[in-house]
Order: sequence, then structure tokens, then C-alpha cells
Amino acid sequence: MQFQHPELLYALFLLLIPIFIHLFQLRRFKQVDFTNVAFLKKVTIQTRKSSQLKKWITLLLRLLALAFIIIAFAQPFTATKTALNTDKETVLYLDNSFSMQAKGTNGPLLNRSLQELYNLQIPSEKISWFTNNTTHKNVSLQDFTNEILSVSYSQGQLTLSEVLLKANQLFSDSEASDKRLILISDFQQNEAFPEVPKNVTINTVQLEPVNTNNIAVDSVYISSKNGNNIQLKVDVSASGDVPESVPVSLFNGKSLVAKTAVDFSSNNTNTTVFDIENTSDFKGRLEITDPNLPYDNNLFFSINTNKKIKVLSINETDSGYLQRLFNQEEFEYTQQTQNSLNYNEIPNQDFIIINELTAIPASLVTAIQSFSANGGSVLVIPSEQVEITDYNNLLATLGMGSFSGKIVAEKQITNIVFDHPLYQNVFEKQVVNFQYPTVNSYYGITTNATSVLTFEDSKPFIFQKNNTYFLSAPINLENSNFQNSPLIVPTFYNMAQQSLALPNLYYTIGKQNSFDVPVQLMKDEILKIKDSSSVFIPLQQTKANKVAITTIEEPAVSGTFDIIKDTDFITNISYNYNRNESNLQYLNTENWQGINSSTSISGLFETISEANNINSFWKWFVIFAVLFLLLEMLVLKFFK
Repeated sequence: MQFQHPELLYALFLLLIPIFIHLFQLRRFKQVDFTNVAFLKKVTIQTRKSSQLKKWITLLLRLLALAFIIIAFAQPFTATKTALNTDKETVLYLDNSFSMQAKGTNGPLLNRSLQELYNLQIPSEKISWFTNNTTHKNVSLQDFTNEILSVSYSQGQLTLSEVLLKANQLFSDSEASDKRLILISDFQQNEAFPEVPKNVTINTVQLEPVNTNNIAVDSVYISSKNGNNIQLKVDVSASGDVPESVPVSLFNGKSLVAKTAVDFSSNNTNTTVFDIENTSDFKGRLEITDPNLPYDNNLFFSINTNKKIKVLSINETDSGYLQRLFNQEEFEYTQQTQNSLNYNEIPNQDFIIINELTAIPASLVTAIQSFSANGGSVLVIPSEQVEITDYNNLLATLGMGSFSGKIVAEKQITNIVFDHPLYQNVFEKQVVNFQYPTVNSYYGITTNATSVLTFEDSKPFIFQKNNTYFLSAPINLENSNFQNSPLIVPTFYNMAQQSLALPNLYYTIGKQNSFDVPVQLMKDEILKIKDSSSVFIPLQQTKANKVAITTIEEPAVSGTFDIIKDTDFITNISYNYNRNESNLQYLNTENWQGINSSTSISGLFETISEANNINSFWKWFVIFAVLFLLLEMLVLKFFK
């Protein structure tokens, strides 16, 4: 027990006064000889004992009454250390990710949480709270109540480490304040439990769905394509107890194009196939019906009119292998010799190959530098007899180092930089027994550029800086068998493909997505991305014959959007939500060391309210003081 005014307890020493008065007022009974009558002697003895008992009872009741009055004025109470701390900070995290669409006993987990928070009386004057996509610092309870019901689902989900880091930014720097972090989530399994900060009390409310059943459209891709038809393959996954057969619908805009079914009787992951016409523009949408997590029931994609990638090779040797490589539907390949080169064609290209030129004139160096600066991609293949000065001039202009001279010695090209963007999704695993190509001669190189392929001594065979690639050895058939190596196809093909990064079928919201739009813009012109209800300006960089666009947080909703210049339509682009939350696997917060776990929001706040209560007892002491005074009056009046 504690006291609000403990200094008043010194008044208890005043209880000595009635004790002293009582002792001094006690009188001795004087013996008086009387007639030797047994009855009278017995009455005298009883009267004396009764009088002394009455006085002691009266004194005790009087002391108790005074003591209880003094203690009442000192205001006794009981409270925890948390309740006594007047500087309290509360931060609330509410998980509004798509996994909270799962159904609980009273409906979707997020909707039920919002309703409970709206109806609760939070024991704090101000509160900081945040979701996966919004933050509110030190808002009043009225503002909290007004805003909590407007929380909607977010495509992103913070990890627990990110939640603790963000909460720490909302707390003050005061070490004396009592800091409490409340986490309301389903705690989907995306990382291990992080370490709990020592100066923060963490309370968790783990919301559990009634089932973990879900069906999701995972991905779509083009498996084959010809002049008339496109074959689409769609991956659909299921978890938990799901029907054996689930219908999948394919739409072009709002029109239903085809419908099929996916069989889950033997496997939880299956693929279905759609054949569609090879039309100029296809605004695709795949749809299933699943009541558990609606967010992954749709997948949007766009098939646009192909813009051919323009490839120009400037040759001084045989270029048959280049013609065979780029004689594909997606490329527009042309070739010229150095003597008949049309410099006016260079700015219109996407990818230029300098194919074993002996000398590189200054005019070509200037043209290549301008082309590269405007976003074009360049590949330089040296010849066996080069003008070192010309090549070093080009290397220096591009900031890629210098050749030191020709070395005649056989070397194997043995090291593939598997993490390089050219080889993404090329190899299923890092191959160690590959049939590596060789060269009979090469040029010594001093460079700080990034290696793509290297020799056995780790010297670069292909090196890259920005959008320019350089070879350190000729690859004609007399000097190398690289033309016959399987490596040449993905290497050169992806160089050309990445020179104009045309939009994919779709992109994932929340990730950094980059693509090129083949359009020429005048000064102060920009591209916009719009749908039926919103429009935004993405991050963009204007090049000579294209615009490089990068998106991260926007758009915030899935769908197919139009890329426009002013009001002119350019192309379509599609975005979808990340499918990570389709996997309904959860952590168990009881295994999180150092936190307090609850199963309901109302139960948690009742516990917090009880912990913050101060139990005052002064009224009880006043009641007992009055009771003792009444008992004293009764004793004086009726105790004979």
C-alpha cells in the first residue's frame, strides 16, 4: 500500500494523547471493610471488572477511529509501477495487408479489428498508430476514432523488424516514459521473430482465421507465339481444403474470351492453357472465384503491338552469325560496312555492333559517344589487327580503360558471372562442367568496368559499363570458337533485348519496375499513366528515341493502365499485387520471447486498463472511522 500524502502519517503519534489521558484517569478501587456478606462481595468484584473492560473497549474504538481518519487523510492506494508513471506513450500497429482478408469467426479479420478499435475506450489521451502504408503520430482519441474506420487494405506488408523500427521512430527519446507497443496482426510467416527492445513493452494480438483455404492465380506467360495465335499458360495454386475443380475465366477488357477449369484433385499447383488470337492489343484479365482471399482472384496482363528492336552491325568481317542470331521477329536487323556507313541512321538504332573494325575514325567515336549518352546500347568486337590508338580513344571516351597490346596465346573462357543481368533466368543452376570456348589471341586490358565473362585467369573477356559492352578478343572463326558456343546466343540476344526494355506482360506493385517506351518526346513533354479513375506521372528519363520509366509505389491498385502523351494513347501496362500473402502460414507469438500475447483486442485493452488503474482506499477508511465512532457511542450507552 502506498500513500498520496505520506507526511500526514506522522499524526498517528497523536494517538498517544488519549492513551495517556486514559491511563491517568484510571482510579484505584479503595478497599472498604463491610459486613461479611458473600453476595455483596461478589457484586463489588463484578462491577470493578466491568468498569475496566468498558473503558479499555472505549479507548480501543476511539484510537481506531482517530487512526483511520488520519490514514484516510493520507489517501492510501495501490498501483503498479506502470500506473504510477504519468509519462506514458502508446504506439499501435494495425496490419492491413491482404492476408487480413481471411475470415475470422466474426467476418474478415481487418474489418472486425477496425470495429473493435472504434468501440474501445483507449486508456490514453493521445496515441501514435500506423499501418503498412499510413502513419499517424500523437493524434487525439477523437481523431483516432474518426480515422480508424477509413483504413483499407494495403498491397505491402511490413516485416516485424520493420514494424519495430518504425515504432521506435514514433516513440520519444525520453528514457523515463513508459513505452508500450501494441501489434494487431495475423503474423503471417515472413521472417523469424526479431529481438525485443529493452525499453518497450510489447503486447500482441494474434488474429486467427477459421481456415487457411485459398486459391490464387499466380502467374501467366506466353509459351508460344506465331503469326495467328498466342498460347498463354496460367499457373494456379491452392492450399487447404479446396474444390477438385476450379473455373478460370479469361477476359479481354470486359469481354469474356474463354473459360476453362483447373483440376486440384491430385496436385495443389496446376497449369491451364488458353489459345488466343495474335491481335494488336490485348487487355487481359484472368479471374477465379474464391471467397477466402479475394485480392488474388484476378491477374491483369497486357499484350501490346510489338515494337521491333533496331539492331545495326558495322562490319569489316563476316557477319553471318549476327544475321542468323538477329533474324527474329522481335528484331529489325540491318548491316553496313564502315566505308558505306550512313551516320544519320545511328541515332535511330537501339543496339549497335562494331564488328571487328581495324580502325575507328574520330567521327565514328563521336557518333558512338553521342548514341551511348542518349541511351543506346553498344557492343564493340575488336579485330585481330587493330589500331590501338583508335580503340584506346574509344575506350577512353566511354570511360572503359585501355588496351595494352595483342597477346598471342590460347585461353579458355571459363568464368560466367551468373548474377549479371544478361544471365538472369538463363541457367537453372551454376554450371561447372560447361563446354567453355577458347581464343587464340586477345588484348591486354586495364579497366574498372564490370566483367560479364572472364578467362581462366579472371581477366575480362566481355566487360561492361553502363549500356556499352566490349570484347577483349576477336571472335572470328580463325581466332575463336565462341561463335559456335551456346553462350553467344543468350549473351548477344539479351544485350539486344535489354537495349530496349519493352514492357512485360505485367509488373508487381511495390517493387522497382523499369521499362522503356519507344516514343520521341519534345522538350517539356512527359508521359503519364492513367486508368478510369486516376492518373499519375511516373519517374521517367527521356532518351533520343525512347523514354525510360521507373515505377515503385504507384500505382497502388492492380489493373491495366494506359500510358499517354497529353491525350494520345501510347501503350498499355499492367500491374498486379504481390502473391506472397496468398500463402496462409502463420507464426506463433507465444514463441516470441519478451512479449505479452493476447487473443482478443478487447481483452488486451481490459488488461492494460487494469494495469493502469490506481485503487484508492481513503473512502473505506472514512467508513470504518465512522463505524468505530458509532460503536463507541453504543458501548458508552448500552454497555453496563
